[in-house]
Amino acid sequence: MSKTTNKFSPEVRERAVRLVLDNEAQHGTRWQAIMSISAKIGCSAQTLNDWVKKAEVESGKRAGVPVATADRLKELEREVRELRQANEILRKASAYFAMAELDRRSK
Repeated sequence: MSKTTNKFSPEVRERAVRLVLDNEAQHGTRWQAIMSISAKIGCSAQTLNDWVKKAEVESGKRAGVPVATADRLKELEREVRELRQANEILRKASAYFAMAELDRRSK
């Protein structure tokens, strides 16, 4: 998760991306469209370019992992890590109690 605050609402981001995609043909290149629109909405061109790329990934027009899939993957990785820790604790507890049972029987 980003440590910076999001200055722009999702609606503004969506509108800016839509403007870039709709007006790309009117400018010479996509980058020129991004430069023009980013100046109008008050964000950096690189930020707007990142928004456009992310929108293309989400729509399937560009290769990449959609946000929902990446979030689910992080959640599953966290769950696997927690389960491995629990298994390790159970393994150690089992060994401890097995040794205690052997000690009790030998007396």
